[in-house]
Amino acid sequence: MTAAPDGSRLYFTNEALHTVDAVDAQTFAVIARVPLSGRPNNIAVSNDGKRVYAGIAQAPGAVDVIDTATLTRAKSIAVKGSIHNVYVTPDGKYVVSGSIPNRMITVIDQATEEIAWELQMSAGIRPMAFERAADGSTSRIFVQLSDYHGIAVVDFKERKEVTRFETPAIPGEVKHTEGLQAAPMHGFGVTPDGKLLLATSKVYSTMYAYSLPDLKPKGTVHVGQHPEWVTLTPDGKVAYIAAAGDNSVTAVDTATLKVIARIPVGQVPKRNGTALLRP
Repeated sequence: MTAAPDGSRLYFTNEALHTVDAVDAQTFAVIARVPLSGRPNNIAVSNDGKRVYAGIAQAPGAVDVIDTATLTRAKSIAVKGSIHNVYVTPDGKYVVSGSIPNRMITVIDQATEEIAWELQMSAGIRPMAFERAADGSTSRIFVQLSDYHGIAVVDFKERKEVTRFETPAIPGEVKHTEGLQAAPMHGFGVTPDGKLLLATSKVYSTMYAYSLPDLKPKGTVHVGQHPEWVTLTPDGKVAYIAAAGDNSVTAVDTATLKVIARIPVGQVPKRNGTALLRP
């Protein structure tokens, strides 16, 4: 799910119906179901709220563009490979999608809705996170890959992978090797101040924290079995992690890396998101 920047609507990809469902954030009523070109996975919204981007999770692959004024599909942007996740960069200038089968990162110019550049990696593209440069532009993409317990780093301006590193084992933590779905790490977050990268491990039920821009380890915290996704409060003080294996969401203080709460939820939580709703 994602939310309109002004808090007026929530948007959900509906895998069963192949739609994007627009929901009134006050009444929680579905106000429209927008037909897509295929079965969707993840979703993102432009910074101005005028466009919603849905990744199409079936071959040959596309990013569908929803006009939020008319609640219609305005365009399908063909990409190489079915899409797992789609994002809008923090500066709002690019839409970035990742394909697992084609191992492809596709960067789309948000203004023209045309592909700006592509980068094929060594393995399937799982979650990504983005770092801002001092001028507000995107400097790096952090990438989690299929069957890799670590983080790959892509220089956005050079359009290439510049380094990668494995995340260490956690002494005392049970090592999980079953049910990973080829994604030993599956969750990312960069705090709004740009000083902290958070990454979750399904293998060790742990969230790792690294300082930015130097990527030095800051600590770890147990967040529950099979953590699948990270979302942050707008001030970056709290991270919420969906722990699919524990049917819970763990809230973590990002300054202290201490657990604030473990919140029971429904079966097998995965994606989560933060929405600022109108009062």
